[in-house]
Amino acid sequence: MKRLAYCQLNGAIALVVKSPPSHRGAERGSTFSSQGYRKLTLMPSTESVSHRDLIVCACGDQQYTARDAIDAVIFRGELDVKWKEFLETVEAAKRSEELDLDLNRATISSATEAFRYEYDLITAEEAEAWLANRGLTVDDFTDYFIRHYRANALHEEILPIEVEYHSASPELRELFLSELILSGELGRMTTSLMWRLAARCAEKNPDPEAIVVAEQEFFDRNEIEPEQLADWLVRLRRDSEWFNTMLVMDAVYRTRRDTLLVPQARRRELAALRLSLTRFEGEVIEFESRDAAREALFCVCEDGMSMEEVATEGRYPFRRVNFLLEDVPIDAQQRFLCVSPGQVLKPIDRGDGFALYRILEKIEPDPEDPRVKTRIDQRLLDRHFSELVSKYVKRSLGAPVSAR
Repeated sequence: MKRLAYCQLNGAIALVVKSPPSHRGAERGSTFSSQGYRKLTLMPSTESVSHRDLIVCACGDQQYTARDAIDAVIFRGELDVKWKEFLETVEAAKRSEELDLDLNRATISSATEAFRYEYDLITAEEAEAWLANRGLTVDDFTDYFIRHYRANALHEEILPIEVEYHSASPELRELFLSELILSGELGRMTTSLMWRLAARCAEKNPDPEAIVVAEQEFFDRNEIEPEQLADWLVRLRRDSEWFNTMLVMDAVYRTRRDTLLVPQARRRELAALRLSLTRFEGEVIEFESRDAAREALFCVCEDGMSMEEVATEGRYPFRRVNFLLEDVPIDAQQRFLCVSPGQVLKPIDRGDGFALYRILEKIEPDPEDPRVKTRIDQRLLDRHFSELVSKYVKRSLGAPVSAR
């Protein structure tokens, strides 16, 4: 029944991929229209974008929307990279369609199915309800995967359109928000907002000096002077009250973060996570079938061929890898722990194929390793702010509210 339910929505996706462009564009108004990629208006506009009014969380009697989460990211100077990546994807997908590159229905359907498994959307009705709860349609869903397939299929340098987020058309920003929702990025933005809201609620007496520091850091990262702040706020359609609130939230969050991320706390956390943060260096070959992987294993273990030689001879993808034990699926972790440097593991089923790993080195976690430090810090922050959020903030992504 589960597989049948998945096929219901994937069947709709298959129709989109198979249908002639003229039918697809005429019937669906898709981003990939009958005359090519739908042209997106790049001129500024004051029209509201419905998706931006989705409620993402609540603190006390105050509700916060997707716009609030995004504007908080803009305040922290963290949106530019995501926006530029989005523009590159849009332009690459447009160019891919202009070149009439084929769509691989199986690849796109596999991606959508993996998404639904990740979010435990068992039936087509559950998937449609999940989308509707976020202001999205099945068309938005399929367009997202088609857009990324087209962009990844293009192998040429692309010069994306140059437009700032606040100057982009409502249509382009709405497409960007769909991207944020379906990629999971809006969820992470919401979590960051919730942490700062909780910190503000818990801190009754914010440190004035910390607020001054937060303000100066804002001016530094945006490369503007205090007298230019009013214009910056106008472009964002915000006021000084919002700005001052963001300063306080940022200051109290940083104060709590700095008290958490101290050497003693990091050492304690490392002791508890030493096994899962063990680092592996190795080689991996990817195969479509178990039989091919087993044959390669025999060639390496019995014939003495190197992994790279086997991959080259069979024309299989080969990579040198560096990863932590916690990055390995739980059901395979014990196999990696038991292997000695130089040994080859039996083929591992990865769902869409099989992988053959040869471990070159197992390395104890080093507290100075940036990757280890980042994982430890993230755990310390997650634990503290998850508890704090449970007291003050509620995640509540749901129906849109009226534009304010």
